[in-house]
Amino acid sequence: MKNLLNKDFDDLPNCGESWEVSSVEGQISEVSNGFLAGNNLQELIEVYMGELVGDKVYKKFGVEFPLLIKFIDANDDLSIQVHPNNELSKKRHNAYGKTEMWYVVDAEDGALINSGFNQPVTREKYIEHLENGKLTDLLCYEKTESGDVFFIPAGRVHAIGKGFLVAEIQQTSDVTYRIYDYDRKDSKGNKRELHSDLALDAIDFSYKEEYKTKYKAEQNKSSEIVSCEYFTTNILEFSEKLEKDYHQLDSFVIYMNLNGRFNIEYEGGTIDVDKGETVLIPAGLESIRLNPGVEEVKLLEVYIRD
Repeated sequence: MKNLLNKDFDDLPNCGESWEVSSVEGQISEVSNGFLAGNNLQELIEVYMGELVGDKVYKKFGVEFPLLIKFIDANDDLSIQVHPNNELSKKRHNAYGKTEMWYVVDAEDGALINSGFNQPVTREKYIEHLENGKLTDLLCYEKTESGDVFFIPAGRVHAIGKGFLVAEIQQTSDVTYRIYDYDRKDSKGNKRELHSDLALDAIDFSYKEEYKTKYKAEQNKSSEIVSCEYFTTNILEFSEKLEKDYHQLDSFVIYMNLNGRFNIEYEGGTIDVDKGETVLIPAGLESIRLNPGVEEVKLLEVYIRD
């Protein structure tokens, strides 16, 4: 988080997550620059509505920003978990479900990510392995490297292993069912709370032969890597000036800068974007120019489309 993304987390001994754009209650992002500095994201949506997020997005979500954007730095194996879909999450928690994706920014040699099962699994087979402490025997673990992408629809069992730095794009939801945590204990000897019973009705037991998302990145243009009803994410690698025209999109756009330095030129001024920074571009800003620095820029471009 600090060495690759230049994140300053003050005197904390470590930092596992950086919430870049959030409207989760108690963790709402604030504007960092300009005359609106200090106002939070929800306050801005209340005032600017569709001009900020897009008319179609505002009509559907109101003042709640629909995405949660993160960087995750895993120095240990994270717990095996699953997230409920919209219907189940609404019924149980009055919240949205959680479909998400990971873009691997960096990975140690041999680091493993779990996405889904490694064989056809029934509910009964899953319960048997869970109760016998052999759940990991059913899970698909893949060696992963920088640039790999995993799309995790709600209901898919998943876990980030030790040695990963990932960018995570997800629905705005903090509902997580923890299934297994490797029997780890805290400083008082207590195991973390599990949600095995709640998870049973949330899990999609279907099996896929391939969980990693395939894509092809083209230089100096946006290349789609994931598109679903909740978000679209492109990879954009560029070393020359680019004109971006978003007038037909009717959505905000988020840039997560993974490499290099560039500036955004727009009507009214410019803003510099350093490696590791995330920028929210209002829907009303329909035309901009991206000007790269000396080094090639790599960023994720995120928005919502029909």
